[in-house]
Amino acid sequence: MPVQLLNIGKGEYETLLPRHLQKEDLKHLREGFDHTNKYFQGIVALSYPLTKLGDGTDFFKVVLQGLDNLCSQTNSINILIHGKMAEDCAKIIHHGDTFIVAGYKLAKSPTAGLDGRHGCHLELSEEAGSAIYIYAKPRTTAAPETASLSVAPKYVYTPLNHLKDGTVVNLYGVVKFFKPPYVSKGTDYCSVVTLVDPSNVKLTCTLFNGNLDSLPKIYKVGDIVRFHRIKIREYNGQMQGITGVGFASLTFDGTVGAPVVPRSSSKVYTFMDEEQKTIEELRVWAASNLSISGPVAKLSGVRPMLYFDLTCQLVGKAKVDGSSFLLKVWDGTKCPYPTWKVPVEARDLEGEKVVLHQLRNLTVDVLVYDNHVQLAKSLKIGSFLRIYSIHTKQASAVDEDVSHIEFHLHGGTCYGRGIGVLPESNLDVKELKAFLESVDLADSQSMESMSSVELDSTFNNVTDLESYLQRCQQLPVTVLTDHQDLNNTELKTILNSTAPQQYRIRAKLRTYKPQKLYQSIKLHCSKCNSLQEVPDGDDFDFILQGSAVTAPNPELHNTSWYDSVMWTTQDQKQRKIVIHFVKHDEMLQQPEDTLLMIEGGTLKEVWKLTKRFKCVIPVRSTEDDLELLDPSAPFLLQGNIKYYGCKQCSSPKPIKSLSSIAAEQQPSWEPTEIAQVLGIVPLQYVFIMKFTLVDATGALNVYLFDYENFFQIPASEILTNNSLQQKMQMTMNTLCPPGRKLGQIAIILKKKGGGGGGGRKGSFNLPLHMQSLRIQLMHGQNSEQRNAGVCKESSN
Repeated sequence: MPVQLLNIGKGEYETLLPRHLQKEDLKHLREGFDHTNKYFQGIVALSYPLTKLGDGTDFFKVVLQGLDNLCSQTNSINILIHGKMAEDCAKIIHHGDTFIVAGYKLAKSPTAGLDGRHGCHLELSEEAGSAIYIYAKPRTTAAPETASLSVAPKYVYTPLNHLKDGTVVNLYGVVKFFKPPYVSKGTDYCSVVTLVDPSNVKLTCTLFNGNLDSLPKIYKVGDIVRFHRIKIREYNGQMQGITGVGFASLTFDGTVGAPVVPRSSSKVYTFMDEEQKTIEELRVWAASNLSISGPVAKLSGVRPMLYFDLTCQLVGKAKVDGSSFLLKVWDGTKCPYPTWKVPVEARDLEGEKVVLHQLRNLTVDVLVYDNHVQLAKSLKIGSFLRIYSIHTKQASAVDEDVSHIEFHLHGGTCYGRGIGVLPESNLDVKELKAFLESVDLADSQSMESMSSVELDSTFNNVTDLESYLQRCQQLPVTVLTDHQDLNNTELKTILNSTAPQQYRIRAKLRTYKPQKLYQSIKLHCSKCNSLQEVPDGDDFDFILQGSAVTAPNPELHNTSWYDSVMWTTQDQKQRKIVIHFVKHDEMLQQPEDTLLMIEGGTLKEVWKLTKRFKCVIPVRSTEDDLELLDPSAPFLLQGNIKYYGCKQCSSPKPIKSLSSIAAEQQPSWEPTEIAQVLGIVPLQYVFIMKFTLVDATGALNVYLFDYENFFQIPASEILTNNSLQQKMQMTMNTLCPPGRKLGQIAIILKKKGGGGGGGRKGSFNLPLHMQSLRIQLMHGQNSEQRNAGVCKESSN
C-alpha cells in the first residue's frame, strides 16, 4: 500500500519501516543529492483541503515540522501529494501525527521566500513509487468543534516595537493597508497586511493559506486584527510577519462604538473579556492618530480619472473574453455621467432579467481583469461586494463623439486592488441594504440623464458663437427673463471696465467647480461673513461618544419646564441615556410639536428621535444646568437637517434659557428663535460655486453665492437627500454637458471691487454676483427642467 496507517502501542511502532530506508534530516534535503533510499520524518503541523488541479487530478498539501529545533523559522517543509495518494491521506491524517515519506521527488519551492519554509518541497505520487507511513497519535474523545476549554489559555501580546527576528508571537494591530486575498504563484491564497499600533511601528505581514476562509477577514482600512502564532523575521532591516504553524486570526471592526464581534479564521478560538478593552483602546487611538478614510465613493460622486473603493450589490455578471469579466453592480445612486455598457450577448449575462431591467439606469458595468477573473466568476448574484481601487476612465467609442465613463478593476494587486465579499452582518452592508430598499425604482426608470448624449451630436464641431446660437433655435436654450432693457455686452468689454457696473451677457458655460456638487455646500455666518466646511457626520458621532462618558446629573431631572426619563442600555457599556421632554402649560405636547433634549445617546439613537419629534438638542450635564455639546456639534436637529452655530460669534447660554420659549402661548420651536435664546449665531447652508463663462471675446470667472434659488433646492437639504443631489447634477449636466464643456447662460453681472488687473490676464477673479437670474429651458422640456433656478443678488 502506498499509504499505510500505523498505530502506536506502548511507545513502539507495531510495524517497522523497510530496512533499506535511511532517515534524512531536513538540513540535508538539497537539490542535486541522491534521496532514493532515504525517508523524511516530521510532525503534521498543517494540512490543506483536498482539491483538484486543472486536469482533474486530486491534490493534497501537508506542512511537516522537523523534529529538531522546533522554533526555527525554516524548520518546516511543504509536502505536495498527487493522485489517489492525496485522496487516501486526506481521509486519515490529523494534526500532530507523525508523517514519514519515501520515494519522493525534491524540487525548489516557489513560495519559500514568502512562507518562510524550506527552500525545497517534496512531491509524491503513486506513479513515482512514493510511499507514506502515518503514525497516528492516540486519539481522545472528540469534543464538538465549538466547545470551549474549561480553562482558557492566557496569551501574551507583543507590541510592534518589541518584535525580534526568529520569534513566534501573538500581537494586536490596526490595519493601515491590505491586499484582499488573491491566488499566489503556487497553490495558496495570499494576503498582505500592514499593521500599526500605539508604538508607532509598522509591520507588514504576508499570509498564506490554501483555504481562503483561513485568512483574516479584513474589509477596510482601520479594522483591528489579532494574530496568534505569527512568525517574525527581519528583511532589509525591517521586521516582517509570515504565517507559521498554528497561525490564527481574529478581525474586528475598527469603528469607535461598533459592536465588538470577532471575525474568525477558525471555528475554535478564545476571546477574553479583558481583550475587549484592548479593542476599544485601539479604536480610540486609531481614530485620533490614523487616517482611515479610504478612497470610498458612491456612484453619484464619481468623476473621470478617479481611483476609489465601492461598496455595492452584484446584480449581473458575464464572461467577456479570456482575460476579462463583467460585473454589473449598483449602490442605489446614479452616476452623473453617461456610463459604458459592455457589449455582451443576453444569453451570456447571468442575473434575474426583471431586476436587470428595473435597475438599468442605476447599474454600472465594472470590467475586471487578469488575476481577479477567477474570483469574479465565483461571485453569487445578489452578494454584497467591496471592490477596491476601481479606476474610472473617460473615453469615446470609435464611431461616436459622445464620451462616457468606464469602470475598470485592473490586474495585479498594487494599491490594494481586489474584490471582497461582505457578509450581511457587516454594518456597511446593513446600511446599504436599508438604502437600496428605500430607492424608488419607478423614479429611477424615468430619470433619463440630461447629459450630452442627445445634445452633443447637434453641437459637434461648433466653434463660432453665432453659429452655435442659431442651432440653439431648435434646441433647449437659456434665456434671460429680467432686465430686458439692457443690451448684451461682450466679455472683453467687462474685463476691461472698472467696477461696479451692471451688464447683460450671453455666453457659454465652459466649466464649473467643484465638480462634486455636494462639495459646493458650505456654512456661512452672516455676522462675521465667514465660510466653513460642513462637518463630517463622523465628527458628530465622535463628539456624542465623548459626551456619553459624563454621567447624567439626577439633580437636573424633572424640572418645572421639562420631564426626564432615564434608562441603562443592555450592552456591555451600560450607557445611561436621559431624554428631557419640554412641556407647555405643564403638559407634554404631541411628538410633532415637541422639543426634547438627549444625554448619552449615539448618533443612530439621535436620528431615530428626529424622525418622530420636531426638534432634538444633544446636551450634557454640568453641576448647575444642562449645556450644549462641543461648538463643532450641531446645536439643533430638525428632520434631516443639522443646525450649526458660529464658533467666533456665538456666546452659548444655559439650556434653561429655552424655558422662555416653552412659556409662550404657542411655542413654534423655530431654529432661529432657539438659536437666539441660546446665544447662538446660526450658520446658514449656502451654495458656493465658480462658473467659467466664455464668448468669442474672452473668458470670465463668476462666483455663485446662493441659499436655495439657483437650483430650486434648499442648500440645507441637499446633503441628506439623494434625489435632490441627482436633480442638482441634472441641472449642471444640462448647463454644462459632461465631456463636452458646452452650454449657454445669460446673466446679469454686477462687477464689485476695484481695479481691472484681472482683465489683462483674460479672466476676472474678484467676486461677481448674479442678480435676478432665471434660467428657462424652452421647446418642449418638462416643468422641472424649465425651472432650473434663480440666483438672488447677495450683499456679501
